[in-house]
Amino acid sequence: MKKVRIYGTLGPACSAPEVLKQMLSEGLDGMRLNLSHTALEEAADLLEAFRSAADACGVHPELLIDLQGPELRIGTLKKPVLLHAGDEIQADLLPFPEPVLRALSDAPIGQEILLDDGKLLLIKENADRLRVARGGVAESKKSVALPGYPIHSPAMTEADRRHIRLAKAYGVTGVMQPFVRGKADLFEVRSALNEADAQCIRLFAKIENTDGIAHLSELLPYCDEIVIARGDLGNAVPLWELPAAQKRIASVCREAGRDFMIVTQMLDSMTHRPVPTRAEVSDVFNAVLDGASSVMLTGETASGEYPAAAVRYLVKTVREAEVYSI
Repeated sequence: MKKVRIYGTLGPACSAPEVLKQMLSEGLDGMRLNLSHTALEEAADLLEAFRSAADACGVHPELLIDLQGPELRIGTLKKPVLLHAGDEIQADLLPFPEPVLRALSDAPIGQEILLDDGKLLLIKENADRLRVARGGVAESKKSVALPGYPIHSPAMTEADRRHIRLAKAYGVTGVMQPFVRGKADLFEVRSALNEADAQCIRLFAKIENTDGIAHLSELLPYCDEIVIARGDLGNAVPLWELPAAQKRIASVCREAGRDFMIVTQMLDSMTHRPVPTRAEVSDVFNAVLDGASSVMLTGETASGEYPAAAVRYLVKTVREAEVYSI
């Protein structure tokens, strides 16, 4: 079998060159930059630290950029908002993007609104008020989803197009397109890459909604790798159906000979703990046995307390799974 590629995510927790060197020394193959939270230009210092760490380690890691795409996120808050279960709030308390506001106006009473990959759950009470069903802290730029309610938005933002034009100059090796709904989304991104003379950059199609699942087979010829992005995919389907969805996507990719990545909460407990749970280690192990070409850490390295340790556990678990599967 091919060696499984291992990625982390750049962020404040791993911005120090020494931390990046530790992570790369553990066997990291590349890093992802989430452009929903920053811009290539704004991340210049972080990217320079990444390149310097790679040079010091004598390696040539990949750099993936995760576009904004049609993903919907809360706007900028002056400060995080604590929401208690049972509270009723005005719909305008949170800076929802315009497509979400339109959808909330038209959606039926009882419509669910999931925030931050489903950590918070709001319920529409009427046109102006929402009830907090699952509380927590609402923060800027966190994801918003209305399960079962279609919200139409373009495949790429203007910022996405600018980032694609800059990608080669920043050493980007792969572009991740979120919330792919059909092959037209991939055509649009591929066209932008061609216009930027960046045909060498790989295209990753993130499956995060039921449209992506339904059109999976038509996507395969037009991307280099499928990404089973379990965060928002776990909002699009009931959580107990997520494992079966992951298995079905993996099976289709294997049969077609298409590479696929598994990502989100691989070692989530290590955001705040130095050691993962047994369940998380088993999840990573089974991802390799299912044929994943790559796996990725997100918040564990971007904002976690133990980024290098998280990479160490991921690498060791993946390599052990590779030995087992021979």
